[in-house]
Amino acid sequence: MDNLINYLLQFGQLNAQQIELIRNSIQEIELKTGNYFSEAGKTANQVAFVEKGVLRVCYYNKEGEEITRYFIDENNFAVDLNSYSLKVPSSEYIQAIIPSNLIVFNRSELENLSNTIIDWDKIIVQITNKALMEKVNRISPMLAENAKTRYIEFHKRFPNLVNRIPLNYLASYIGITKNSLSRIRREIT
Repeated sequence: MDNLINYLLQFGQLNAQQIELIRNSIQEIELKTGNYFSEAGKTANQVAFVEKGVLRVCYYNKEGEEITRYFIDENNFAVDLNSYSLKVPSSEYIQAIIPSNLIVFNRSELENLSNTIIDWDKIIVQITNKALMEKVNRISPMLAENAKTRYIEFHKRFPNLVNRIPLNYLASYIGITKNSLSRIRREIT
């Protein structure tokens, strides 16, 4: 819980009473490996802060292949923003790839915080903008590179994730097969 409060304080001031209100507005949940925080076809009504663990955002393409879009680790928020904001069914899954502890806000609690804490909406806008920029920076540089370069770049940018993510998910994220990823890893080491 302290990680969440410290994270929020990076984006604005909160007094003790507001912090207590936030503490009373959340639910803490544990996800086992493979469990979903949100699923395609359902409307997102919760936002999670990853206190411990790693989640992945994935979808199924037209051929029925599971594609990993990106990973979310500690001290980051997880939500299908399009589904949550527009109140439409999600096209993605958010899944725990290792045991994960989440701090969860439901929609009504977030609305209550918005109505109660004067600068809450400003804090949320700043967090959302930061997350969107990080998402773009995660995806864009990797699109034009070959598989080996994409893996090396991922390793440089996310060294704390490389050994925590199962190879099949990392391979899906990079856009190659698990066997190709294993070959690339052997070549590098």
